[in-house]
Amino acid sequence: MNARATCIQVLSRVRATDAYLNVVLDTMLSESPPADPRDAGLITELVYGATRRELALDYAITRFADRKLEALEDKVLAALRIGAYQLFYTRVPARAAVAETVQALKDVGLTRASGFANAILRKLAALPGQPLPPEDDLAEFLSVRESHPRWLVERWLRQFGRERAEAMLVANNQTPAVVIRANSAKVTRDALLEQLRETGLEVRPTAVSPVGIVLPPVGRIEDVYGYAEGLWQVQDEAAQLVGVYGDIPETARVLDACAAPGGKACHQAETHEVVATDLHANKMRKILSEARRLGLSQRLRAEVHDATEPWPETWGEFHAFVVDAPCSGLGTLRRHPELRYRRKPEDFARLAVLQRRILENCQEAVPPGGLLVYAVCTHEPQEGQDQVEMFLRSHPEWTAEPPVPREGVKLPLTQAYLRTLPGPEGWDGFFAARLRKMY
Repeated sequence: MNARATCIQVLSRVRATDAYLNVVLDTMLSESPPADPRDAGLITELVYGATRRELALDYAITRFADRKLEALEDKVLAALRIGAYQLFYTRVPARAAVAETVQALKDVGLTRASGFANAILRKLAALPGQPLPPEDDLAEFLSVRESHPRWLVERWLRQFGRERAEAMLVANNQTPAVVIRANSAKVTRDALLEQLRETGLEVRPTAVSPVGIVLPPVGRIEDVYGYAEGLWQVQDEAAQLVGVYGDIPETARVLDACAAPGGKACHQAETHEVVATDLHANKMRKILSEARRLGLSQRLRAEVHDATEPWPETWGEFHAFVVDAPCSGLGTLRRHPELRYRRKPEDFARLAVLQRRILENCQEAVPPGGLLVYAVCTHEPQEGQDQVEMFLRSHPEWTAEPPVPREGVKLPLTQAYLRTLPGPEGWDGFFAARLRKMY
């Protein structure tokens, strides 16, 4: 199967099943590896690009389609988006973009739709530029240009103002750099930086996290020096900062209440005894596999458990809880671009109820003097600061307490809270609160 045919299969499966794009792509590439390894990069670029730019592509395609896009077969719509993405966002020659995409549609068994797709793509190729709505309606213009739902654009314009909101929209359409966290149980960041440079990689330390390293484009991550030896773990700098900000004393036993995919649990296990829990057994197996690779199995135990239910007394006492709560995930749209089209305004209230139930359950088990680190990978106040401040108003025995400042580490704090936003800093969007139970 050629590269564009694989792209059609990936995008059509994501649309049909509501699966995560990265999961479908990884599965497809492992089940049917392209004959030319370079095609894996092209496939990744086209499926992520077409998903990130979906609203802008659909805006253009709609000008020439004689039927509603929702009525099109999944594979036909996927082909149109992949073709349009090449025309507007890549250096692929227009003639090749059209011909290769139409051929790919035939390769996946839809020869009968090839004429329809060819006609639309040729009309798009003849345009002098990419069509966009007029700028006098700013929300609509940004919604289409940066492919975010209008309600989300309006929300961010209100919350952050035009300059920051636009920077966030633009950042969500960039391919994130691969960032890793040095496994301090085995190596220091400085030593790992030196070792990676000796292999010829142009690496640099993260700007704020004291344990992070930014890699150049590297292809298969498993082939990079230190992966097999467990010297590092992939983790965005903003997620690393949650662990740094938590500043949990090394003597504390830690319970990670919503541990999947496991980055924060493994970060804590470098220096603490950790019990990591999650609702899904398959996710716990992946966390245990990572812990083995990192050499942390002795410190990290995994249990399947619902974080809204009381903790078994047989697990013993914990001095600190990490609650990386289920959330809208809007801080990670550059990694999961499909999420922007699936979220609805009513999701925040539903998720806030679940987050509060988990918070209430966990706080009961924290002993006086203990810590609770609450984190969400979103910048929505309803899930972050508003959630925490409502909790504090109803629990006078708790207080928000920032960590003791560390020399050389300037955390992005808003009042006592950690907050990162997508933008020129290159971060995912995170919120975290460090809460102390006083009595």
